[in-house]
Amino acid sequence: MSAPCEPRSTASASAPPPPVPPVPSAAPTASAWAPAARRPALDWRIRFAGLSLIWGFSFLLIKVGTEGFAPFQVTFGRLLAGTAVLVAAMAVRRERLPRSARTWGHLTVAALLLNALPFSLFSYAELTIPSTLAGICNATSPLWGMALSVVALSEDRPTRRRVAGLGVGFLGVLTVLGAWQGFSGLDLPGTGMALLASFCYPVGWIYVRRTLAGTGSSTLTLTGSQLCLATVQLAVVTPLFTSAPTSFPLLPTLSVLALGALGTGLAVLLQYGLVQEVGPTTAQMVTYFIPVIATAAGVALLGEQLSWNTPVGALVVLVGAALTQSRPRRTGATAPAPEGISPAAPAPVLPPVEPAGRGARPPQP
Repeated sequence: MSAPCEPRSTASASAPPPPVPPVPSAAPTASAWAPAARRPALDWRIRFAGLSLIWGFSFLLIKVGTEGFAPFQVTFGRLLAGTAVLVAAMAVRRERLPRSARTWGHLTVAALLLNALPFSLFSYAELTIPSTLAGICNATSPLWGMALSVVALSEDRPTRRRVAGLGVGFLGVLTVLGAWQGFSGLDLPGTGMALLASFCYPVGWIYVRRTLAGTGSSTLTLTGSQLCLATVQLAVVTPLFTSAPTSFPLLPTLSVLALGALGTGLAVLLQYGLVQEVGPTTAQMVTYFIPVIATAAGVALLGEQLSWNTPVGALVVLVGAALTQSRPRRTGATAPAPEGISPAAPAPVLPPVEPAGRGARPPQP
């Protein structure tokens, strides 16, 4: 006699079979394995204010440094200290140096145009001009960049607003210099060196953009390598024009070290973080705070004289610079800029990823 069959419920008869466990893929997605992005300890507004103060006070530090050392020595000291900070950051992040000899050759030219030459010019300029004027001259970099982009960057077509900004900006320069007075009381060689220093930056940006795009190296690696090369250049040049210092006065020595470690090292790292967090457009706004802070520091701490045309002209320069940065809104997606390269943004070290006409690198003195 056969065993009785157990009744089968209707629900179990119609239930689907249990799902088959998924087979893990050979290449898991980035979202599954990548750690969550670490939020910076400090709010970006605090870091933005810190960056503005560091770069704004750099002109005061240059002035104090030249009171105890020759201009080339000030430049060499700041490059050496700044390079030490970036090399340490590269070591922590285990960055690899570029391997291509061609890349090193282009970085050598970039180091001259964006570091060694303008840094030295500013140091020599502040032997005879106040730090306030040097800071305002530094703010003309976007104006020079706009003028050069018309000639050197065919894809960066100027608009009427940007051309108007160029005219307004240079009108502000003439106001600062007191052109209606025949530039009386103005040290022309010193002022000329400061303006030439600000002109070096956009020349360097254009060169960098055309020669170092798509190298495959990170921005930090390229910037650190560039500063190393600039330090080597000053190590060769400085003994030819100056003798070794016989003493190291405390205040000028601390000024040079702060100028390099903070203004040339830490500030670069802060600025990169801002670009990544809030984008180049917001990060570049630090440009407009630098001459204001430089002027306030020079007047309050160094007792430099300030006539009415200096702040008024500086304001006109900043308005013109802001107009030269304006761009029409683009519809649709745009291709990202190559890693480790930036088009013309005001700064003396290799800029981070950003758009061609203007970018996140403010003019570092």
